[in-house]
Amino acid sequence: MSRTDGMRVLLGLALAAALAAGGIRKMPSSAVSAAARPSQPRETLRVGLWTLWRDREVELAPASTGGKVVLHTCAECTVLSLARPSRIRATGNAVTLRAAGRTGSTERISINGTATLTAHGETLALHNPVTITAHNGILTMVVTMPVESYVERVVASESGAADSSESLKALAIVVRTFAQHEAHGHADYDLCDSTHCQLLHWGGNGKREPAAHAATLATAGETLWFHGQRALAYFHKDCGGHTAAVEEIWPRAHSLSYLTSLPDRYCTANGSGEWASEATHAELTSALAAHGLARPGWQSLTITQRGRSGRAVKLRLDGAEISAEDFRIAVGESLGWNRVPSTWFEVAQRGDRFEFHGRGWGHGVGLCQKGSAAMAAQGRSAREILAQYFSGAVGADEQSGRQWQSYTAEGFVLETLDPADTTFVTELKQARAEASQRSGLNAAAPFTVRTFVSTEEFRSATLAPGWVAAFTEGDWIGTQPLRTLAARKLLISTLRHEFLHALVEHETGPSAPLWLREGLVEAWSDGYAEGPMPVTRFAPVISPGTVNAALAQAGSESESETAHRAAAWYAAQLLSHYGRAQVLAWLRSGVPAGVLSALDQR
Repeated sequence: MSRTDGMRVLLGLALAAALAAGGIRKMPSSAVSAAARPSQPRETLRVGLWTLWRDREVELAPASTGGKVVLHTCAECTVLSLARPSRIRATGNAVTLRAAGRTGSTERISINGTATLTAHGETLALHNPVTITAHNGILTMVVTMPVESYVERVVASESGAADSSESLKALAIVVRTFAQHEAHGHADYDLCDSTHCQLLHWGGNGKREPAAHAATLATAGETLWFHGQRALAYFHKDCGGHTAAVEEIWPRAHSLSYLTSLPDRYCTANGSGEWASEATHAELTSALAAHGLARPGWQSLTITQRGRSGRAVKLRLDGAEISAEDFRIAVGESLGWNRVPSTWFEVAQRGDRFEFHGRGWGHGVGLCQKGSAAMAAQGRSAREILAQYFSGAVGADEQSGRQWQSYTAEGFVLETLDPADTTFVTELKQARAEASQRSGLNAAAPFTVRTFVSTEEFRSATLAPGWVAAFTEGDWIGTQPLRTLAARKLLISTLRHEFLHALVEHETGPSAPLWLREGLVEAWSDGYAEGPMPVTRFAPVISPGTVNAALAQAGSESESETAHRAAAWYAAQLLSHYGRAQVLAWLRSGVPAGVLSALDQR
């Protein structure tokens, strides 16, 4: 242990003792230098929290009544468990924690488990690890989360009402690529939560979250590749009818053939997106001075160079030349992004006022969200959308660079990176047929079965616990390697179970309880349909309501197994007493209260 580490341990112990007594979007650097990119894909990302607020103090509290916050100040330090709200404040480069009337200072606080943070009038419950440090009196808060969780949050934050399934899938691949392949210039975390990197609303976007989740899951692990190399990817709101080459916006960037300037008829299909605004000389002077671009006293503003897309590349302020993108960023951050939303503009001076007229919104490089949404509305796939905006680049597996291949069979589409998986199609067909036979259910649209090349990639993509062999959500099924399941004699039983999940969810209404959905799948997986209950089944000791909670919050394989067995017993009771047709009707409408009471009394 180094001397510094020893000091941290002593400081952490001192703080623990005290508290225990009281019971307690600019130029991307990777566009300039490819060497700055991470060499290997990551499973987690460190994301800066509330990076624009520059908070000096936050309140830390348990996320639930009777709960506790678990934290420590270094890896070797005593773990603290706080049951009451506490205050964390930046004091120079130290973090001060005040709880239960006592105060201690340290270099870092690490929070594990669920906790609530409150600052600048916003309260946020976080379920991922959080680290808090301080720099010059400002708190730096960093959340460590799985890559797929990050992608889902950004897609929900950055997407709009015009987006649909395929445009969201394309956006998810671009967001994931940007997060994995970029070096974003932050010392304390990988990405910030503002538009400097990619916007992330920590409070969520309820209307967009289900669709964002589905798109993220459907593209899990996919990023953009170009001729066998990991690619760079950017997106913007509206290209105005013509995308920009990367070097047009960031003149020091290397030219990239898949990020060139191209016309976009999809973006203008529903209008050109023209805009007009104005700003006073005083407003522009203040904005430019704040960003070190101009001193007071300048008189004229003219465009001296345009790129192939028509966007301004360089501007002249009297005798000084500045980047048009730097000008846009300075005006946007100081006066609002609607003043000069893109660099595709004309400017005219009228006395002390400058009038701007232009088109588009954002830098214009890469994926145009407006055009992408229009393409999806016309029936274009995510693959076609990416081909439009990243010429020659393709979505492929982040680990290997291989493209996903699709094989269509009756009732399902198999997606795989390994063509040898087609040898298992016969077993998958059998599993699909047995699922329909046992449940009496079918679906017009095929289900998607995506099989991952390793257990690690499966878990990383689905965020499923280690004991799960496959995972189903809606019409999408993800599995561990088919060869692994086949070697363990689990392939048909596992896929039959997942097809049953997909069929049941296809029929489920909003009032159907979780225990009924899971219980029917378990009962039918075991071969039970209806009629007298097998004598080998024993009544569970937990009620249907308790089963719901146990299914949703199982912390181990044994807890999950107990909850699923109980759900299967209750579902089998319904099938035995009321028949499959009635139970399926309740699956769509909800189980009557009287039936639930009878089950509870058994």
